[in-house]
Amino acid sequence: MPPLTYDDIKTARDRIAGHVRPTVVAPFAPGVWNALEFTQHTGSFKARGAWNFVAAHREAGTLPDAGVTIASGGNAGLACAWAAREAGVPATVFLPQNAPRVKVDRLAEYGARVRLVGREYAEAAASCAEYAADSGALLSHAYDDALIAAGAGTLLDEVREQVPGLTTVVVAVGGGGLFAGVATAAHHHGIRAVGVEPAQCAALAEALKAGEVVDVVPDSVAADSLGARRATELALHAARDPLSALLTVPDEAIIRARRDLWDHHRLAVEHAAATALSALTTSAYTPHPEERVAVILCGANTDPATLSDNR
Repeated sequence: MPPLTYDDIKTARDRIAGHVRPTVVAPFAPGVWNALEFTQHTGSFKARGAWNFVAAHREAGTLPDAGVTIASGGNAGLACAWAAREAGVPATVFLPQNAPRVKVDRLAEYGARVRLVGREYAEAAASCAEYAADSGALLSHAYDDALIAAGAGTLLDEVREQVPGLTTVVVAVGGGGLFAGVATAAHHHGIRAVGVEPAQCAALAEALKAGEVVDVVPDSVAADSLGARRATELALHAARDPLSALLTVPDEAIIRARRDLWDHHRLAVEHAAATALSALTTSAYTPHPEERVAVILCGANTDPATLSDNR
């Protein structure tokens, strides 16, 4: 797969204009802003890539009557179901059996057919691929697709327009679709991209260390969203850029950041969104005084009952 380009991001931005919600940026601390992308359609940034994917295939005449199918820990499935509904085609979503109930219920609200398979994303993905081959449905991917990653990357320019002089953007990393898209756009403008992974769920860091994508065993409180077994080639290419950096954070820091966002800011986000912020609320990443940093709070499909828990 060729590396993502800024032209891919620009094309995606034109395609999704008027279909997704512009991200809202709010001050968090001196020199730090939060991009509230969890207010996006379906509760996460994934709506951007999903609409770019579906709309691009509709333009090309490759969107079948059988609709689309995807394997997802939850957020990508929600976005795919929403985009399919908007395009007037069916969606069939495969999830691991341990997917959060809140995400399963919301999929049903979007009219998706839900299939729960296995305990990990990889098992759901295998069943999804078999279904696509048998049914003729268009196989989408939660993160390993240039259209998906380019759609995610569109949020960077929206943030940049609201934070003049932006120097650094911080994003959570699972499979790396968000990181690949955001980093590609950021590097075009000379902006540093910092990816943050759970220490027990660091597929991209392991790929960078190995020099190629490798399998890991996801084991993190944020694994429902960031639990990819391997990162993408697109993300690995972006991570190799001198303007990229990767950090890992422990689950305890993620839990604390998520709880603090609720307790002190009344922002209800999932662990994946808190993963990015936890790099700044711990010693993992301390911005220099001259930096202007935006943290992408990427999703909020979470159970509100757990916001005060140590979970």
